[in-house]
Amino acid sequence: MYGTRERSGPQTTAREAGVGTITVNEVRNTTDQTGNAKHRHRADRRVGRTVIGLAAVAGLGLAAWAGTANAATSSGTATAKATPTCSAAALKATYGQQLGGGMNHEGIVIRLRNLSGKTCALRGYPGLGLENSAHKKLTTHTTWGNTWYAHNPGKKTLTLKDGESAEAVVAWTHANTGTSGAVHAAYLEITPPASTQHKTLALPQWVDHGDLSVTALAKHITVNP
Repeated sequence: MYGTRERSGPQTTAREAGVGTITVNEVRNTTDQTGNAKHRHRADRRVGRTVIGLAAVAGLGLAAWAGTANAATSSGTATAKATPTCSAAALKATYGQQLGGGMNHEGIVIRLRNLSGKTCALRGYPGLGLENSAHKKLTTHTTWGNTWYAHNPGKKTLTLKDGESAEAVVAWTHANTGTSGAVHAAYLEITPPASTQHKTLALPQWVDHGDLSVTALAKHITVNP
């Protein structure tokens, strides 16, 4: 019986040790799996936060660009609306300095004055046309640019406050006065840029072949009479 107890002792110890070993390994395995899962979860959270952060930065950049573009467009639109083009009805046409000088050249300064009560803008060249004494249109050819009396100032946007004027220099020749090589005008039609209506001023002149030259409009043009 004593020997039996000695044999059963180690067996029991072995089983107990085996049970203990299995239990520890299971615990270790469970702990390792739990730790790994937590580690992966933390890593996933860090990656997720990084992706979200980058997306937010990109979104802010696009929003800032869109805001700048919209602001620029709004600013341009506001400026355009604030300064409308001067209509023919808002302008009064008059003559300025009369220009002579020999070699059959003649010319005159024309002025367009803003009387609308508001600020408006003009840009470019006035349209010109000749009429006879019955206000019938005569054949007219207009050349834009330099004239005999003045250099062309070029196209510029002119902002005219109420009461301000813009001017241009018109020139022609009259070598063929009294012949079929010239038209006998009585009136001059002046059409403001971007307008379909015109102003009419008296112009009792012979104009060779109906040819006129005119500068662009400017606040002031220096002439050589």
